[in-house]
Amino acid sequence: MLFGEAVSIALQSLRANKLRSLLTVLGILIGVSSVIAVVAITEGLDAYMSDKVLELGTKAFRLQSRPDIINSHEMWLEMMKRKRLNMDDFEAVQKACTLCSEVGAQVWTGTNVKRGRVIQKNVGVAGITENIARIGTVRELVAGRHIVQQDVTQASMVGVIGTDLVDAFFGTMEPIGKEIDIDGHPIKVIGVAEKKGAVFGESQDNFVWLPISTFQKFYGTRRSFSIQAEARTMDVFEAAQDQVRVTMRARRHLTYNKPDNFNIETGETVMELWQTMTRGIYVVTLVVTAISLLVGGIVVMNIMLVSVTERIKEIGVRKALGARRGDILRQFLVESVILSAFGGVLGVLGAAAFSYMLATVLGNMMSANFSAPVRPWAVALAIGVSSIVGLVAGIYPANRAAKLDPVEALRNE
Repeated sequence: MLFGEAVSIALQSLRANKLRSLLTVLGILIGVSSVIAVVAITEGLDAYMSDKVLELGTKAFRLQSRPDIINSHEMWLEMMKRKRLNMDDFEAVQKACTLCSEVGAQVWTGTNVKRGRVIQKNVGVAGITENIARIGTVRELVAGRHIVQQDVTQASMVGVIGTDLVDAFFGTMEPIGKEIDIDGHPIKVIGVAEKKGAVFGESQDNFVWLPISTFQKFYGTRRSFSIQAEARTMDVFEAAQDQVRVTMRARRHLTYNKPDNFNIETGETVMELWQTMTRGIYVVTLVVTAISLLVGGIVVMNIMLVSVTERIKEIGVRKALGARRGDILRQFLVESVILSAFGGVLGVLGAAAFSYMLATVLGNMMSANFSAPVRPWAVALAIGVSSIVGLVAGIYPANRAAKLDPVEALRNE
């Protein structure tokens, strides 16, 4: 029997048993679409995080008492023991880092902000030095001015706000010069920052920047600083970090055999932490989808065994008419591979549609251009794997059909 003839007979058989064929395809479709969608969404998230990390600036780094990402309870308990960074630390780093073009500081809290009867909840209130907006990727203003050194020196009651507060309090009105209320303190709006959107659904525009001295007048000095620095050039980027590290180790009286009890983070280290966190999730998800492909293979095997049982008479007749063992084997293997490959193709289409819809939802949540690309290698791998699953799953049923004795087959029927 020629291969083309085997394909033709296989297609006729599959058309004759539409429901059975559909159920078989469904198992493979779910497995394949899951694999491709996981790869697409994970790549999209990595690309999105890379873009956000780049916004920190290629020459910028950050000194903090604790890392941004804490991935275990034990690590959290250890981090809670660390000393806070304060104004003295900031001034020491500012003086010692001769390879830094800028050294600034900020400190955060969260509160509700009011204007009249309107309340904006969970607003990030930051106390900043006058140069903080210039470090890393500059955050431009769409109206007004930035906080300047005079505001910091005089602890002025002024602030720069994000667009969420503009929308909540002012609508189409001009916000510059108007007042908002932060925990009972009147703050005059002097600037409006450009819109940044959201990261994983968390708005980047729901904030107020105050002079750091004003912030400490409101909330005291116990909150830990985040010290931001920018190296003069990329050539001295690591050397600038070393200057900061040496300064902090000396201030903390750390001997050579003790680890740092502070964190220096760059865009690269943040990305590494992100990938460390997502790698485990990625592996578990792939294992689950691989199991679904295995289940799909078992479904194919069971359906093909049922097919062999139902078609004993057909097999007996074909053998009686001269069909060889290899012809029967080939026919059932071709049926199994066609079903699995078709499921793989539908899985690719399903994954593309699902990835697009999920990317759209995530993009709307993040107010960002989020994409989840379906890679050609993932498509080829998924279809190849589904075909192999079909081939492997079809070997036992096909071999069983090929071994049937024609006389026994006709008699049993």
